[in-house]
Amino acid sequence: MIKDARIAKYRKMLAEAPNYEVWKAAALELDFLEGNAEWKEEFVSDLYHYELIYDRLSNLKQYRQQNDFERLKRALREGLHHDLGNMGNPVLYTRSRVGTKHLIEEYITQVCEALDFLCDNPVPGFPVADKLQFFRDTLTSYGRPTLLLSGGATLGMFHFGVIKALWEKGLLPQVVAGSSSGAIIAAILGVHTDAEVPEMLVPENHNLKAWKWRGLLSAMRGDGLMDQEQLRSCLRDNIGEYTFEEAYQRTGRSINVSVSPVEVHQKARLLCGYTSPYLLVWSAALASAAVPGIFPPVTLMKKDLHGNALPYMPKVKFVDGSVVSDLPIERLMHLYDVNFTIVSQTNPHVVPFLSGRGEDEKLSLARLPMHLLKSEVQFHGQGVFDYLRKRLRPELLRQVSGQLYTIMAQRYSGDVTIAPSYSVRDFSRMLANPEPAYVREMILAGERATWPKISMIRSHARISKTLERCVRRLKQQNRRTAELRVISNADSNAS
Repeated sequence: MIKDARIAKYRKMLAEAPNYEVWKAAALELDFLEGNAEWKEEFVSDLYHYELIYDRLSNLKQYRQQNDFERLKRALREGLHHDLGNMGNPVLYTRSRVGTKHLIEEYITQVCEALDFLCDNPVPGFPVADKLQFFRDTLTSYGRPTLLLSGGATLGMFHFGVIKALWEKGLLPQVVAGSSSGAIIAAILGVHTDAEVPEMLVPENHNLKAWKWRGLLSAMRGDGLMDQEQLRSCLRDNIGEYTFEEAYQRTGRSINVSVSPVEVHQKARLLCGYTSPYLLVWSAALASAAVPGIFPPVTLMKKDLHGNALPYMPKVKFVDGSVVSDLPIERLMHLYDVNFTIVSQTNPHVVPFLSGRGEDEKLSLARLPMHLLKSEVQFHGQGVFDYLRKRLRPELLRQVSGQLYTIMAQRYSGDVTIAPSYSVRDFSRMLANPEPAYVREMILAGERATWPKISMIRSHARISKTLERCVRRLKQQNRRTAELRVISNADSNAS
């Protein structure tokens, strides 16, 4: 009875935790009381290839102790693989609330320490330029994580809480993508440096007046239920006048925005620094948020050689990105070598169908009938709407069938999926301007939903983040070396 009372106490602390430190303390106590601490200590398991991880760990330790730099380099260059020995198995992260097998955690720590050592210390026969190439190649081979933010109108304020939780633990990816309201949050994040993230998370620092009703007559004329000029003003206030290229140069973060075409002869596009460097970020976010019927289609805007704004592809208009490509995972894999996806999913038509703890939860027999029913509805629904979108007349019904087909055909989850628990009150605020107090409430909800996923995200992302930081430091060293060489040459010529 005493043990049960303590478990109930810590579960209540877990649910009401105001910050990660309180949540983690309660989670660790529960891990102890529920017998999961011993499970983490015992590295033998059929859930992963523990012998392989143990051998790799032993080799890395040996090479470090013996200062055998050549073997250390080779072990890291050819031995680093994402999900080595199945150590990213989701089941390994559902047994305990904090952490997983200590063998996995020790291996990841040893890898990161070895990478930092090679990056920051002089190594015979390994100049800075060669180091930079080594780390770039290793990062390309290993891959990197990405954060994808779904649509959800005002409910997208939840994304800020996910961002805050990841940023505080040093796990916020460099690559961030969004559609609809998620595109707006991705754009706001993408123009703020890491040092500016705390002020970005203060609701009073933003223009929160995005919504202004125009009425049904406006919608019937094709101008939308809402005033697009109001939204445009809001986005320009919060995002600024940066292009995708300028935003990346300022923050080192890659913004990616999904937009859908109005014309049938155009395909959905992912707007980013690679595909459209001179496009204005606020313009892309405006197009991605143009939900058909709520806002009219958008002509994208870019900067010319002189910094003036002008239309980009003036004869083509774009709308809500989540209609066709809410989570552009495959495109991100091609562009950025993405190997791990963190999805913050707030779409009201998607969240109710996600399992209680996301894809990390094993399928139980109790949930099997619902899972099969959902799969059948999705499969047959896709077939019906695919048939209708190709053959139906009039045109309006054909377009509606096409959009329903794309909604049902999409994937709405990632390797880790973070989602809120909605109440009726939340749905009533979807198309309303949020008060700062409500934004803070949603931020805390986003944090609480992210904290249980931190251990799994860290296992997948920590090596990638270490490689990215090493590349940044080596780039700076390389520039300083080149500048010193130029100064030295100039002095020699002068003398």
